[in-house]
Amino acid sequence: MTIAQAILPEFDQEMATTRVMLARVPEDRAGWRPHPKSWTLGDLVSHLANLPAWGVYTLREDAIDLHPPGGAPMPSPRYGGRDDNLATFDRHVAEARALLAATSDADFAKPWSLKRGGAVLLTLPRVVCIRSFVLNHMVHHRGQLSVYLRLNDVPLPPVYGPTADEGQA
Repeated sequence: MTIAQAILPEFDQEMATTRVMLARVPEDRAGWRPHPKSWTLGDLVSHLANLPAWGVYTLREDAIDLHPPGGAPMPSPRYGGRDDNLATFDRHVAEARALLAATSDADFAKPWSLKRGGAVLLTLPRVVCIRSFVLNHMVHHRGQLSVYLRLNDVPLPPVYGPTADEGQA
């Protein structure tokens, strides 16, 4: 079994679950936040919608610089409404999935670096970046989204099993 064959089922499951949650976000609550130090619901949704793009960056580039020397910083995504964010998510998922499926084990082992201002913040094998910056990162923020939704009385879909809202599977 190749690395791609091992990762794709997990990728597909996590992306499908995330999409269901994103589709439940009430548009009229985009500016809501549970605490003054927390992201708004819209900011969190935008971040989740754009997280699969990190799979694209990881597999297409050797590095990404969040604020390249002499250049503009990478822009933060902004909430554009449910349909816009779902379309962004779907586009990034499709592109990342295609790249995952086409990546060889040798290419997964190649190093990838995250930089800021030209300074290397970290360097890891691409496969580790896919697992940490894409999959684990998505699960982390999806957990935040589930709390935001619960606090806004939005029924939660099943994630790894039934929820109090959706009953027994």
